Amino acid sequence: MEHQNDNRNNTSTPKIWFITGTSRGFGRIWTEAILKRGDKVAATARKLESIADFKEKYGDNVLTLELDVTNHDQVKKAVEQAHAHFGRLDIVFNNAGYSLVGTIEEATADEVRAMFETNVYGPLAVIQAALPLLRKQGGGHILGTSSNLGHVTLPVIGYYCSSKWAFEAIHESLAEEVKAFGIKVTIIEPGAYATEFGSQESLKFSQGMDIYADYKEAFFGQLTTMERGNPEATPEAIFAVADAENPPLRFFLGSHNLPWVRKAYAERMEEWEKWEAVSNAAQD
Repeated sequence: MEHQNDNRNNTSTPKIWFITGTSRGFGRIWTEAILKRGDKVAATARKLESIADFKEKYGDNVLTLELDVTNHDQVKKAVEQAHAHFGRLDIVFNNAGYSLVGTIEEATADEVRAMFETNVYGPLAVIQAALPLLRKQGGGHILGTSSNLGHVTLPVIGYYCSSKWAFEAIHESLAEEVKAFGIKVTIIEPGAYATEFGSQESLKFSQGMDIYADYKEAFFGQLTTMERGNPEATPEAIFAVADAENPPLRFFLGSHNLPWVRKAYAERMEEWEKWEAVSNAAQD
């Protein structure tokens, strides 16, 4: 991939990564690619045996840690252990997450709360544990896996979309707050990819209501025809962002995201402008 930014591969110093959710999907693909290029990784997963093969293949270049991001004490311990083990952390990458499938009426408050614990509060715990260490070492780069659904929404997974909107807002504020410390922030926003994100471990289903059965059947039928990207094609794009001297705050992964978001924002602007006179009248 050609890009104008500095490429870490032109230097001799490997980067040190801390990554959550490395047992499957993007997390596993990216961890494997990072290790293959000679960087070092503190790889975490809820079940240590699910990432044991990293240690077998890459030896001292990888530290495997058991981590449930909803356990904030465990998060703090894992981040500190990784930092102490490697001596620094160049990139802290929040990748763990799952989707709740259910309409706004169907999902219970407990189900939504549990998803936010993983998708929002878990990454927040990682960030808060890492920031003192990154400040002390003079900088670092915080990456987070969001989604193009951090800008647009789909029905039936509206609560998942809402967790990504929250994720995006937190990172946008964070980027301004830590800039003076030499800490960079980038939100990775994948589109639809043929990963294991659709597996039972990545999806949780609310109890369905008959009134939505036909609607949901049609929705899932549309999803099956959706073109999905090849996740194996993504690591070089991640490296381009990680190696950039001035990385973007937001980075779309895939070719379908920008047209969709461009259309959505055009529609929003049109509606806001249509109601501008009414809005302005409410000022005085």
